[in-house]
Amino acid sequence: MKISEIAAVLNAEVYTVNHDENADIKSACSADLMSDVMAFSKENALLLTGLVNPQVIRTAEMMDMKAIIFVRGKKPQQAMIELAEEKRIALLATDFPLFEASGRLYQQGIRGHGY
Repeated sequence: MKISEIAAVLNAEVYTVNHDENADIKSACSADLMSDVMAFSKENALLLTGLVNPQVIRTAEMMDMKAIIFVRGKKPQQAMIELAEEKRIALLATDFPLFEASGRLYQQGIRGHGY
């Protein structure tokens, strides 16, 4: 799925413009513990999380993730948006809780680690 398709499925707001719109996202990781993200994520994936701090962007960069989706109505701070723009990572925010956002993406073909 493309970033714009993911945003539509989750009724999400996109906060960045300097990201790879053509990235083909096929997998995701849903976690608030960044150690879990590092253990179970794949490259070209997206991260769904309720954790809103710069460490999330640094972790996504290390794991070569293309997008971060903040759930439960949480919004990124301006400094996080600027860092994500610099790293070409898409930042999105949705009002859906983590479980429902993950389920909606699963219904659209996004899978977790190893699938």
